[in-house]
Amino acid sequence: MKKFILSIVLLLISNSSFSHVDHYSSFNYLEYELFRNNKNIGFHKFVFDRSNDHLKVSSDIEFNITKLGVDLYKYKAKSEEIYKNGILQNFTSKTKQNKKEKYVNISFDKEKNQFLINGSSYKGPASKDFIIGTWWNHEIVNAKSQISAISGRIIEQKVSFIGKEKININGEEYSTLHFNFSSANEELPEKKKLNTDIWYDENNFLWIKASFNKQGHWEYRLKVKK
Repeated sequence: MKKFILSIVLLLISNSSFSHVDHYSSFNYLEYELFRNNKNIGFHKFVFDRSNDHLKVSSDIEFNITKLGVDLYKYKAKSEEIYKNGILQNFTSKTKQNKKEKYVNISFDKEKNQFLINGSSYKGPASKDFIIGTWWNHEIVNAKSQISAISGRIIEQKVSFIGKEKININGEEYSTLHFNFSSANEELPEKKKLNTDIWYDENNFLWIKASFNKQGHWEYRLKVKK
């Protein structure tokens, strides 16, 4: 039954007037709070700039894990996505995890109709149907694979529709569609496996919340939309 419901949901998303990157046309800024074990440790911000048929999405994320006033883990990342008529043209990101640096540069090759990835974990071509794993773009539920926004690694994924849920974030109730994203490759080491739950607003497919477990329980919660 859930597979049938998932197919209906995916069909609605694919055929929706919001079924491209401009489905956030009414939003210019989104901010999420990041929690680990229910403690606020940082933020993730998105700025949407539009000009004619172009859309630029700038992302800024930062969090810090401390214990007894000592920094145990510091993370900073900035990225930029450029779309033309809803098609990704370029993606760039730089990430610093403590002293370790990672990067991704992606361009769209019109002649070969594919992406070219230059990342710290992968260099090479990728299908134009793959989606950058930044979660705000709900079309990721239809993709067979996502591209890591940190290192360019290609992650084959399975998407499971968990169900419709009402959730309360910062005093506001949302009717949401709850999905689980997991790695299609079961042979991956545990530290590289994808297992993330994502909630999208049922009405406009706005990304509301994310959660996963990795050395603790992590959550992204929508804080500001304007």
